[in-house]
Amino acid sequence: MEYKSSFRLMFGDSPIVKVMDFFLDNKEFDYSLTDIARNSDIGWSTLHLFWNNLVKMEIVVKTRRIGRAELYKLNLNNPLVKKLIDIDKIISKKFIDDELRKQKLKVIA
Repeated sequence: MEYKSSFRLMFGDSPIVKVMDFFLDNKEFDYSLTDIARNSDIGWSTLHLFWNNLVKMEIVVKTRRIGRAELYKLNLNNPLVKKLIDIDKIISKKFIDDELRKQKLKVIA
């Protein structure tokens, strides 16, 4: 069974949600487009359908180049990204609280 984060459980499995979820979980590091597609479980050509918009909106920023590969990371200075991080934390907390409540009810019953 495939693991789904609380972010994906809330917003679905569209390719852009998968990419944003990957970046939210791995915000400290930079990645090539090939690595982003592979780790997000989407096709490379699918990633290119919306990648330029993420760059143009400065959701992601290019950090460096290794050979022919350009590496990108989540732009933690972007106000929209900061809000997405906050939303991800709120969603995670809700799912954790719901699960703890379920487990507590099982123990009481």
